[in-house]
Amino acid sequence: MKRRISRSREGGPSRAKTDTGKLKLLLVGLLFAGLWVTLWGRAAYVQLYLGPELKKGAEKQSLATGFELGERGRIYDRNGSLLATSVESKSVYASPIKVDNAAQAASTLAQILDVPRKNIEHDLASKRGFVWIKRQIGDREAQAIEAAKLPGVFLTSEYRRMYPNHHSAGQVLGFVGVDGLGLEGLEKHFEERLAGRQAKYVVQRDASGRRLYLDDQGREMDIRGADVKLTLDTVIQDAAEQALAEAVNKFNGRSGMAIVVKVDTGEILALAHFPFLNPNMAGESKLSARRNRAALDMFEPGSTMKPFVFAAALEQKVIDQNKIIDCENGKWTLRGKVIRDTHPYHWLSANRVLRYSSNIGTAKIGLALGAQNYYSTLRKLGFGERSGLDIPSESEGKLRAPKEWSEIDLAAISFGQGIGVTGLQMARAYLTLANKGLPKPLKLIFDPAPQPAPPAERVFGQQTAETVLSMMREVVEEDGTGKVARIPGVTMAGKTGTAQKAASTGKGYGVDNVASFVGLIPGDKPEFLIMVIVDEPSPVSFGGIVCAPAVREIAIKTLSYYNRLPEGKAAPQGDETTMQGPAPRPPSAVAGALVPDLTGLPVRRALEVLGKRGIVPTLKGSGMVIGHQKPTPGEAWPEASAQGGGKDSAKDGGFVLWLQEGGR
Repeated sequence: MKRRISRSREGGPSRAKTDTGKLKLLLVGLLFAGLWVTLWGRAAYVQLYLGPELKKGAEKQSLATGFELGERGRIYDRNGSLLATSVESKSVYASPIKVDNAAQAASTLAQILDVPRKNIEHDLASKRGFVWIKRQIGDREAQAIEAAKLPGVFLTSEYRRMYPNHHSAGQVLGFVGVDGLGLEGLEKHFEERLAGRQAKYVVQRDASGRRLYLDDQGREMDIRGADVKLTLDTVIQDAAEQALAEAVNKFNGRSGMAIVVKVDTGEILALAHFPFLNPNMAGESKLSARRNRAALDMFEPGSTMKPFVFAAALEQKVIDQNKIIDCENGKWTLRGKVIRDTHPYHWLSANRVLRYSSNIGTAKIGLALGAQNYYSTLRKLGFGERSGLDIPSESEGKLRAPKEWSEIDLAAISFGQGIGVTGLQMARAYLTLANKGLPKPLKLIFDPAPQPAPPAERVFGQQTAETVLSMMREVVEEDGTGKVARIPGVTMAGKTGTAQKAASTGKGYGVDNVASFVGLIPGDKPEFLIMVIVDEPSPVSFGGIVCAPAVREIAIKTLSYYNRLPEGKAAPQGDETTMQGPAPRPPSAVAGALVPDLTGLPVRRALEVLGKRGIVPTLKGSGMVIGHQKPTPGEAWPEASAQGGGKDSAKDGGFVLWLQEGGR
């Protein structure tokens, strides 16, 4: 009886313990299940909802974005000589939101970069993610910035524009700003082609902010700008600039321009301006010095327009070159206006009217030709429209419709007053004459290749052009106004010009003039067209005195450069002018009885010229161009050369050439 009761008591507690254990396990299981659900829910919330935001935050902590600017394209001359290039330099920028101590960073940067501390503090106080501190710093400054290890302050590579030939073709090339953006000239016109692209990249860094490696994402594109190749020749450009500068300075001119064109192709070999512009220091230049005057400045050409009215009159059979014209002894009144000649002439044949540049005779030819015929010729020659070159903001000139011309207007336009032209328009018109009456477009760019020009309409017959060229040869080779430009052994056709400038009041003409001379060489079958224009020369203003010697110098060096200068002829001595003015310079580059001017020539060409005389010169310095020489141009040849020369000629004759890089 007792044993039965005992079992009953033992069985009750056992079942209670079992039920409690199961409950505990269930509670633990539910607890862990709840924890897992909570964790998975949190993970899902973080991953799915907060994921993008957290990812951005992580990238800000571990990745730094930067950028790289591609090198700007280069500009070359026709022979591959560098006219404009870019050199790598460092620039400093900051991310203000990442700068720990702005005051300390500003103090350090101001000391290293020599920039006012207040300016840097202002920049670092910005809420932007990027600010420039200083652009294009030196190597020492860049090393100091790296050593300072300022949080939020970084270095990047940029390219600084350099012009190795300094002022050579400065107005044509133009220049760029500190941002690498073309601001003037061809740099501006070809901005889209030349400009380097920008590539963004990402840098990984550790917890201390140190950069670990460069990811090449975003840098697969070609970020370098494309090149541009010009028709200019640095040697001819240098010769034109030196001769032009001498003419402007010698006659106290305000400015000047010179153009050299290769006739068979229309390629511009030189496009010079004075005062010079050094694009390396464009910020220090005057605004007036930056102008590409040959394309932008409009002027009244004066007598250099006369060959075109003669050609039009010959083409229309209004005159022939032997027609006799009354030049009224130098003074003629037309509709109440007085037309004068520099020298009084009475009866002159048409060819002598051009030779002596009679305004009266030319005006009578223009009146006989008629306004419509003359206007039509001028339009076909390209006056009143842009030349088509890749030059920004080129002027169209000024050519009124013939219905607006009075009789006195027609007479004035015949001798180059009352019409506005540019230097490029004049060059293109003379190129038509040199090309025997068939227009040819001017070319300044080889690459990118310009669009092909449409077929040209002939302006003059070949016989007409040849007749005008023969009349222009008399201007130089006879007793005409351009005889100072004469080169012994070389035929030249040319035309002088001396045009009054409009008065500053806007009424009538003032006392200032524009002097000009255009030469075509050789005169019978022109290969080169050379034009020099000087604005406001004084006290002498005749184109035959101011500009003709400069054309002569350029022609001599151009012919010598192309090995086309004849030898064995010295320049004539004595007075070569028919008007008051200084005598021309000695024949400094006539290879013959006198020593040629070799400065500016490539070494190879100079050695060829001397080699023909049996001279082996002594070369000093380094470079590819002749900078100076001894004996000086115009002196007699060294004694040894006259005796046959040989290897000892340099020693006996003492011929020394000093070399230099680029042009003078």
